[in-house]
Amino acid sequence: MKRLPYVAFVLWFLLLAAVPFIASNYFVKIATFLAMYAALALSWNFIGGYTGYPSFATAAFFGLGAYTGALLQNAGMWVGLAWACAAIVVTVFAALIGFAILRMRGHYFAIGSIALVEALMLVASIAADLTGGGEGLNVKIMPGGPNYIGRVFLYTMLGIMLAAFITTVLVDRGRLGFGLRCIQQNEDAADMVGIDTRRYKTAAFALSAVFCGAIGAAYASWVAYISPTDSFSILLTLKVPVMVLLGGPGTVLGPIVGSAAFVMMEETIWARYLDYHQAVLGLVIVLLIFFLPGGLLRIFTRRRVAA
Repeated sequence: MKRLPYVAFVLWFLLLAAVPFIASNYFVKIATFLAMYAALALSWNFIGGYTGYPSFATAAFFGLGAYTGALLQNAGMWVGLAWACAAIVVTVFAALIGFAILRMRGHYFAIGSIALVEALMLVASIAADLTGGGEGLNVKIMPGGPNYIGRVFLYTMLGIMLAAFITTVLVDRGRLGFGLRCIQQNEDAADMVGIDTRRYKTAAFALSAVFCGAIGAAYASWVAYISPTDSFSILLTLKVPVMVLLGGPGTVLGPIVGSAAFVMMEETIWARYLDYHQAVLGLVIVLLIFFLPGGLLRIFTRRRVAA
């Protein structure tokens, strides 16, 4: 039973990878979003799930990665290298800013992380000569037809999701995961027993940023256009924590389950309740989280214990 999360992930990965061969481009797009949101949820899980810090900085890392990758790509850098450089820039930024912002706790940290999103959005809007300001920035379109481009970005997002999942497994089973759980339970006690809480929290914050930066850069190339309001979307920074809470925070498979359930509900509700889909979707999510505080994985756990 201990291998079940890994088997489930492999099956899910293979299913998404097979979509271009068995379905239309619409489902390829859905599969790409599933992989993208799964990677974002896995990223947030490091700081929010394992450490227990209510971070809302996902959009800050996503947007910074999008603009960094877009600017490097427009400057002539090879697209894959531009994505990698964007991930590095975002990781360094998160480590530096995290060393300061992680002094705050609870709702103070939450407000600080939201302020980080707003600050970067403002910078992107003001620096019009570099970023295009409010008018946005066009990104070089990759050569190839729709089928080819669709597969490229699906497998790119799957690759990032795979890297995020492997990192999650290593953290979950390693010393860092143990330290982060101790911080979540009682940070002061963890510090007293010799855990370098500041270094551990900074590592979790950086891990929550690296994959977001890579995804942001890939997303900018995918849509070929970015703007401050889209790249630093507050809605995105709220969606991702909900996905993790929906699946099961602080678990290996929870972010995958939560992101898949969220995207499926969003697509279903969008189609049936177009005029007020956000209100209906929000109500469904609130009810699920209220009645399942441990996430959807709690259902399976209870059934297994009962058996």
